[in-house]
Amino acid sequence: MTARITELSNKIARLERELLEELKKQEEEFRYKLKGKKVEFEHAVLDLHRRLKVAILPWLASATLRNAISAPFIYGMIVPLSFLDFSVTLYQHICFRLYGISRVRRADYVVIDRHQLAYLNGIEKFNCVYCGYGNGVIAYTREIISRTEQFWCPIKHAARVVGAHKRYNQFLGFGDAEGYRTRRLEFREQLKN
Repeated sequence: MTARITELSNKIARLERELLEELKKQEEEFRYKLKGKKVEFEHAVLDLHRRLKVAILPWLASATLRNAISAPFIYGMIVPLSFLDFSVTLYQHICFRLYGISRVRRADYVVIDRHQLAYLNGIEKFNCVYCGYGNGVIAYTREIISRTEQFWCPIKHAARVVGAHKRYNQFLGFGDAEGYRTRRLEFREQLKN
């Protein structure tokens, strides 16, 4: 890997840390504290949230035909998402143990907390749980697959990859045959921590 790629990767990591700091500032702006997985708002904020909540019947009355037609397709995705969740969890518990790859903590990726917001009605809370689960499963799956790729084939593609996972920039260059033969075990060793 060139010095420039290392420099850019370090810059991305630094920007990610800055982003986390800014997100932490939102806790102060919206006046809540995170205690474990429980969110606690100040009483005045919680009262405001409750007043802004739209009841289920008026909320349903505002739904469009497009919402009604798409709902079975949206909610039907729970079947493949659940199957994917189960499959990749089973896969990593078997294969990662066999190869000494550290396992991915599902709870770090599947985060379900928006149902704690008092300004959401029951349907909105359900939708937030559903999207949190779906996006979490995809992120969890991506991390498992990225570790698998690092173990077996830590080589960049010749073509540009849109939205590559966080490990990708560290991979060997396309066509770096010598690096592949000499550094493959180094990439595998990194996965043990």
